Amino acid sequence: MELVTAIYKSTETWPREEIYGLTSQIRRAAVSIPANIAEGYGRDTRGAYQQFLRIAQGSLKEMETHLLIAEQLGFIAKERAEPIMAMGESIGKLLRLLIRKLSET
Repeated sequence: MELVTAIYKSTETWPREEIYGLTSQIRRAAVSIPANIAEGYGRDTRGAYQQFLRIAQGSLKEMETHLLIAEQLGFIAKERAEPIMAMGESIGKLLRLLIRKLSET
């Protein structure tokens, strides 16, 4: 959830004309990560949980891509984007580990 908060705070200063464009897309991708983890956890089968974790991974990569685009467009400074990317990398590692562990059992 920290990642979602960081994204929302970072996008507050983005250009107003991007509210329905890149701002909306990166926010939705960020929110989708914990939402898919939670939804998958609530499913009845391990396979369904794994599938939702994979969807969360995809949303994470989408969010990271949007962040890189925003950096290239000058919407966010590299110094501000780097800690968010680091958070994303940590979440990605945890998701991969959890998916692998669920596959083993």
